[in-house]
Amino acid sequence: MDYGYTEEQLMIKELCQQIGEEKIKPVREEFDETGEFPWDVMKAFADADLAGIALEEEYGGMGGGVMDGVVAVEELSKVCGGIALCLFATSLGTYPIVLYGSDEQKKKYLPDVAAGTKLAAFGLTEANAGSDAGAIQTTAVLDGNEYVLNGTKQWITNGSAAEIYTVIAMTNKAKGARGASAFIVDKDTPGFTFGKKENKMGIRASVTSELVFQDCRIPKENLIAKEGMGFIVAMKTLDMSRPGVAAQALGIATGALDEAVRYSRERVQFGKPISSFQGVQFMLADMATAVEAARHLTYASARHIDSGAKNISKISAMAKVYASDVAMKVTTDAVQILGGYGYMKEYPVEKMMRDAKITQIYEGTNQIQREVIASNLIKEAAAAKK
Repeated sequence: MDYGYTEEQLMIKELCQQIGEEKIKPVREEFDETGEFPWDVMKAFADADLAGIALEEEYGGMGGGVMDGVVAVEELSKVCGGIALCLFATSLGTYPIVLYGSDEQKKKYLPDVAAGTKLAAFGLTEANAGSDAGAIQTTAVLDGNEYVLNGTKQWITNGSAAEIYTVIAMTNKAKGARGASAFIVDKDTPGFTFGKKENKMGIRASVTSELVFQDCRIPKENLIAKEGMGFIVAMKTLDMSRPGVAAQALGIATGALDEAVRYSRERVQFGKPISSFQGVQFMLADMATAVEAARHLTYASARHIDSGAKNISKISAMAKVYASDVAMKVTTDAVQILGGYGYMKEYPVEKMMRDAKITQIYEGTNQIQREVIASNLIKEAAAAKK
């Protein structure tokens, strides 16, 4: 099927296929077991110039758009959603700078990200501020030419592996969500340490940990945009990044479908391959149809953003919620088709099922995504009546 890839996207796709087969597949089980960060694979990503896919050429990037990143994430996630996340989580961490950073901030931080020499992370979530992002408690108080940060961020992807952090903190609690601001924090800043490293169900190659700020002083010029813009920065960042989560889910689902089809042709029961049984055929047909639908919606969301459209929240949420629900269903069905073997860790569908679950949860739970979609529908209907 013609998906309308550009020549550059076809090159990205082929390159990621090669890296997936040669660099990721041989080690994915090991990193899933140990929970260690795959630094050698990250170097392979950097050497292949994948770290700067969506960054502007003036900062050393490839000048691609969201769709270019989606192609890469989907392809890598077919092999391992966790290792793929180690790469594209940096996009989440850099979007606040890309979208709202000053020229000086972009020149200082983006070249290292594009070169793959530094990873980034996004610090929003806290113990009591998940879906309710406006409930964050981390504070930033201006003291002379510095902001003093205090608080703890939880479940931060790329956690201790990153070097550059974009962090949302309250500069005026009395204003609620409108009192939040966005900052850039360097890893070696005094007062900035790391807390618990999480022991996760899936995406175990990706490090997830707490960010702890104790009288952490950062230069005033590390404020992104201006005070009070933090919540807007965070929401626009998530709108931009959700097609990446959709692509991760899509890749995991596609990998699971491929494994299920392959196994069904090899597994013989009652004297014939189980792929010849209608019950299995119908499962495979439904899985393939759902994956195809998820692919088209994910690509549509990425291309809509790349078109320069202003209202991207609805389509971005739709792609994320649908693709992640498909990933969970397809990986569960893949385990079922493999039967007892599917439940064993030596077969990849068990891991894919565990990896798929987080895509329904992070960067906005699917329940919240449905609220975003409905809210936009209602606003559009109201606007059409005027």
